[in-house]
Amino acid sequence: MPISLKGRDFLTLKDFTPEEIAYLLELSAALKLKKKMGIKGDLLEGKNIALIFEKPSTRTRCSFTVACVDEGGHPEYLGKNDIQLGKKESVADTARVLERMFDGIEFRGFSHDHVEGLAKYASVPIWNGLTDFDHPTQVLADFLTIQEYLGGLGGVRFVYTGDGRNNMANALMIGAAKMGMDFVILAPKSYSYTDENGKNVAVSLFPEEELTAYCRKIAEETGASITITDDIAAVEEADVIYTDVWVSMGEENNPGMKERVAALKPYQVNMEMLERTGNPDVLFMHCLPAFHGAGMKEEEVTDEVFESKNSVVFDEAENRMHTIKAVMVATLGK
Repeated sequence: MPISLKGRDFLTLKDFTPEEIAYLLELSAALKLKKKMGIKGDLLEGKNIALIFEKPSTRTRCSFTVACVDEGGHPEYLGKNDIQLGKKESVADTARVLERMFDGIEFRGFSHDHVEGLAKYASVPIWNGLTDFDHPTQVLADFLTIQEYLGGLGGVRFVYTGDGRNNMANALMIGAAKMGMDFVILAPKSYSYTDENGKNVAVSLFPEEELTAYCRKIAEETGASITITDDIAAVEEADVIYTDVWVSMGEENNPGMKERVAALKPYQVNMEMLERTGNPDVLFMHCLPAFHGAGMKEEEVTDEVFESKNSVVFDEAENRMHTIKAVMVATLGK
């Protein structure tokens, strides 16, 4: 029976079966080929798309905009100062206004509750461009890239190193569990700092236990494995090494950031780590932007690794556009 996602929201890969995720990746590859051949599309012709951005972005904004235009749609950018979402107007009211004017709504911001609220109150498809909890469009781009280089996803040993409780770690763990991958989060268990009142505060860098338990249950059904560890030896035999920034957008001025960076330093992706995998063809991946070289302070990855033959970060970045296009076409297109 053909898969149809028409009218569906795209908030998290929790909501999609492995077959549906595979379908989105297959559609992404087909749309990518179509663009490479210079074929102009019309699958979103006549569709008006609202792009809500509480957080700025290079890849997400450009991907939604270009993908929409490629298929004949009209994107409308709504920055945090352009609408009243969460300030003078509730999420529910914003959803019910925008659904009267737009055929689909993308949200990129902080609270996952906001994107869920938009989906609850709007009758048009809602797409998650990033929240503090999840980043599903990025995972589709990552998985398309892995398929292009390794030929598939099942059994791929994927090691995410760094901040193990951020949105990328969450999103990748969900996706890897669904797609039968050998997934590892490599992170320090925690760090601590002294707050302004002189109190010692401990912060976990492992993912939430509830989410980990959910992913392990899915893994039992798909043949995936989920490992959470602070042992650097976990990089051995990796097919993919993935990292993200150590301080996420909006956290820069939070207390304890100096201590967090110090705790994460041993988990930096450098040539020693790549060599320890024992795999000369191990892929290095990053959702970008990355702190590396070019006058920047090196944090989660060295410039040597970022610019190496192992790095596929720009293929990954391009694939944001093709996978986002697939999500819009599948849920809204002709």
